[in-house]
Parts: sequence; structure tokens; C-alpha cells
Amino acid sequence: MTEQVRVGVIDRHPLFRDGITLALNSQPDIKVIAQGVSVWDAIDIAQRDAPDVIVLDADVLDHSMGAVESILQHNPAIRIVILADNADEEHVYGALKRGVRGYLLKGTCGTELIQTVRVLRQGQSFISPSLAASLLMRSGPSTATEAKDSGPLPSLTPREQQILSILVQGRSNKEIGNKLELSEKTIKHHLTNILQKLRVRNRVEAALLASNHLPQRMLAS
Repeated sequence: MTEQVRVGVIDRHPLFRDGITLALNSQPDIKVIAQGVSVWDAIDIAQRDAPDVIVLDADVLDHSMGAVESILQHNPAIRIVILADNADEEHVYGALKRGVRGYLLKGTCGTELIQTVRVLRQGQSFISPSLAASLLMRSGPSTATEAKDSGPLPSLTPREQQILSILVQGRSNKEIGNKLELSEKTIKHHLTNILQKLRVRNRVEAALLASNHLPQRMLAS
């Protein structure tokens, strides 16, 4: 039996928090182990329960990343995904810089949230595709900017472009492999090469870059 992903849910609105909990607990491989309403609850849950993933309401943070930094300083293995009402570019960029691994809009469907939790548990990252284009307009991390300036993904092989186009959809290595009929190990090898070629540090930066440079027909496939 696959080990369950242990999740903490922090949201100041009981109805929304209950909805998140219900959606996640409907999956046999995910279990919400703790809930809270404030940054102090988030920090306490991180220290007391050490969940694999924390789903954190952006409103709770009140535009401060102090709680995120405190959680990750105490336990760097915890994956944090932020849920926000709107795409505040400054907040998204600041969150990613401080170690947040996922960022979703509250208008997202339950399926996407469930998928994001699974992806984060595997050590990967995910950001809503709707946020990608606007973030790329920022100066962003210097590595991503340099890769963008070098041209539209000139050094990627057709297979690497294909994998990158699926990565943008927030898929895990296993799911990418299943879709392309390749082993998870092969996908991991390709992704390592992709990150090196694009001169980006992680999957989030690669996805942001891809959403700007890959042909729309590939992103939609």
C-alpha cells in the first residue's frame, strides 16, 4: 500500500477549509492530519505534526513570508502550496524565492489541488499555468532571464520539448512517463538535461519559460 501524503490545511474561512479537507480526504493516498486558521497554527502544525505538505491561505500570511521562512527553517522537507484569491505577481515571486513549492488560485478545481499535493510530495513544484505568463514578464531570476534572452529554447531536442510541454501541465515524472511510454528514470534524466540547457534551477522556472516559448499547439496537446 502506498504511504499516504500527510497534509496540513490552513485557512481562516471554515467553509473553504472544510471544502479543501473534504476534497483531499476523498483520495485514498492523501490524509489531512491537522487544520488551522492562522500563521501561528501553521507554524505549530509544522513543528508538532511535520506534515508532508501544508496548504496555506495567502490571506493568512497578510503579505508576509515570515511564517514560510519559519516553517522551512525548522523543517525544510515540508512542501508548502499557497492558495490565493488573485495573482499578485510580487507575492508569487516572493513566495517562490523563499521556498514555496506550489502556488494556486482559489478558483482552481479540486482535481488540480489534489494533483498539486501529489506532485509536491514527490519533491517537484507546481504553479497555476494562468500565472506563468505574467510572471515571465518580470525580470525574474537571472538564470531564467538569461535563458529567455538566448532564444526560444534553441538547444532542446524534440523529445525534450515534448516532455517540457507536459511538465507545464503540472504532471509528475511518472505521469509524463506513462503518457510517453517511457520509464520514470528516463524522464528524470531528460529533465535534468532540460534544466541544465535552459539554465534554470527548478521545474517551476522551466515551466514558466516553456509557457512563453513553446508553440501553443504543444502546450495544448
